Amino acid sequence: MSPDVLATIGASQVQHGPLNDRIYLMKLAREDCPGMAPRLERLARRQGYGKIFAKVPHWAVEHFQDHGFSTEAVVPGLLRGREAVHFMARYLKLSRRIPRDRVRLGRILALAQARAKAAGRPRRPLPRDCEIVPLGPAQAEEMAAIYSRVFESYPFPVQNPGFLRRGMAEDVRFFGVRRQGELAALASAEIDREGANAEMTDFATLPEHRGQGLASALLEHMGRAVREEGVRTLYTIARAASPGMNAVFARAGYRLAGTLPNNTHIAGSIETMNVWSTPPTSPPPSGVHGKTGNGSLAAVP
Repeated sequence: MSPDVLATIGASQVQHGPLNDRIYLMKLAREDCPGMAPRLERLARRQGYGKIFAKVPHWAVEHFQDHGFSTEAVVPGLLRGREAVHFMARYLKLSRRIPRDRVRLGRILALAQARAKAAGRPRRPLPRDCEIVPLGPAQAEEMAAIYSRVFESYPFPVQNPGFLRRGMAEDVRFFGVRRQGELAALASAEIDREGANAEMTDFATLPEHRGQGLASALLEHMGRAVREEGVRTLYTIARAASPGMNAVFARAGYRLAGTLPNNTHIAGSIETMNVWSTPPTSPPPSGVHGKTGNGSLAAVP
């Protein structure tokens, strides 16, 4: 099935399509609200989608609540370190509201939260034959090959080198772990400069290199890099069924912001996702400015 499309409604950015069977309101423009919630519902009903998922700034929450949306996660200080953003949902197919394997997902989350006690402790060192490097357009083919090998399906077309290059041009920073010269793992930080936040996402580690702390090393490195660029809040949308990735974020000091039932088509099926975030840091240095990036998802260690 083809990846969902990125589009605009008014001045707002959305992703929608049959793969995820949803609309994802990625960025809400103030001039489109009030009025955005019913526009999303009309599109969803016309296309037969099962869910509308929306990132909603605090100032617009009441409008979405009035149109049947409920909050599933809240990230404090996601906008400029000051304003919370609600991750809200409206279900048009009620069966989609109930996560599959709830007991198993609860155990995975409990294990990750137990690992949060290790937050602040030194992580295991990167293996001696590994180094973290920035990745650019020249590496897009190599990166796409890794994503194609790791993911049976993904909500964004990361298996397409052209898509990766377009992201790089829009303030998405990619980093990788090279082991003896070969790319073993990679991830990205999608910077929203207007909101002074970054989504830590697109984690993929080749099977033969898992269990060696590469995702944790990438997360730490990327966090330092984007904070130097004025980012105040870091967050992720991670597979609830991935013990490794949830533990990686918990150990790194991220806090659980909420759970999104049956939200994202990844690794072959629609899965429930957990939202993790860091507390906002001090204001960015004066003069920091730039473009606004778009969104994606964390996946496997």
